[in-house]
Amino acid sequence: MSGERVHRASYEIDVTAPAGVVYGLIADTTQWPLIAPSSIHVERLDFDGVIDRFRMWFTANGSVRSALSHRTLDSARTRIEFLQELPAGSAGFAGSAAPAVSMAGTWTVEPCGAGRSRLRLEHEFTVAAGPPGDVAWLLLATDTNSRAELEQLKENAERWREIDGLLLGFEDSVRVHGPAELVYDFLYGVADWPGRVPHVARAEVREDVPGVQCLRMETRAEGGGPPQATESVRICFPHASRIVHKQTRTPPLIEAHTGEWSVLPDETGVTVISQHSVLLRAADVERVLGPAADLPRARAHVRATLGRESLSVLQLAKRHAESAIRSL
Repeated sequence: MSGERVHRASYEIDVTAPAGVVYGLIADTTQWPLIAPSSIHVERLDFDGVIDRFRMWFTANGSVRSALSHRTLDSARTRIEFLQELPAGSAGFAGSAAPAVSMAGTWTVEPCGAGRSRLRLEHEFTVAAGPPGDVAWLLLATDTNSRAELEQLKENAERWREIDGLLLGFEDSVRVHGPAELVYDFLYGVADWPGRVPHVARAEVREDVPGVQCLRMETRAEGGGPPQATESVRICFPHASRIVHKQTRTPPLIEAHTGEWSVLPDETGVTVISQHSVLLRAADVERVLGPAADLPRARAHVRATLGRESLSVLQLAKRHAESAIRSL
C-alpha cells in the first residue's frame, strides 16, 4: 500500500530448559501479566486449544496500549503464530491513531539437546506514513519489549522445577448490604484513599484516558518503618464493576503482582472480591525475613500482608456503601 513500509525484526535467546517447558510458558496468555514485564492484563475472548483470541493491555515506552489479537498454537512444532486484528492503539484502547497498520509474527522454540532450547521471536509489521518520530517510537517499543520478554521468559523457564512454589494465588471477600455503584466508586477513587485507608500514606493517580489509571502509592509498614513505594496500572471496567491491576514497581519479596477488584450484586446484596496472583522473588527471602526464612514463610508473609491490606479496603468500601444507605 502506498505510503506504508514493512519492517521485520527477529530476536532469539538460548534457554537452559526443555523446549516443552518454554513453549508452555508462551502458550498460556492468561499468565502473561505475571511473566512478561510489559503485559498488564489479558481478557481472553475465545480459546479452543488451537486458536486463542484475546485483548491485551501492555506498556510501551512508558504509555499504556491495548490490542486485539489472535494466536494459532502448534504444540507439535512448538510454534505460535500471532496476528493483531486491531493493532495497538494509544492510551489503552485499540482503534486510536497509532503508527502500526498491521502486526504479526511467530514464537518458535527449537530443541537444542537435553534440557536446552532456543527461543526465537519474529515480528513483521507495517508502519503508516507519518512523522519519523512515530515510526521511531514503534521501533523502540517493539525492540525494548521483545528483549525484556525474552529475558524474563528465559529466567522463568530455567527455574521451571521451582516456579510452582514461587506462584501464589488467593482471594478475600466481604458481603455488603448497599449499592454496588457506591462500592465500585470507593474502589475506583484510589486517589482519595490517603486519609481514608489506614495503610495508604500517599497516592498519585494519572488518568489520561478514562478507565486507565497509572498509580504511584506509598503504603505504611505494619509496626512502623519507612513507607513502601509501589507503582501500578489499573484498568477499570465500570459497566462490569471490575478493576484489574498490575504492579509495575513491586515491593521486596514480590517479582510480579496482578490482581482484581470485582463487585458482584445479587438479589440480597453485593459480594466484593479482591483477588491476587503473585510471583515471589526467591533471592529476597532471607534478606527481608532473616537468615532462617524459607519459601513457605515468604508465602505466608506475602499472603498475610496483601490479605490484610485488601480486607482493610474491602471493609472500608462496605462501610462507605452501607453508611450511605443508613443516612438516607
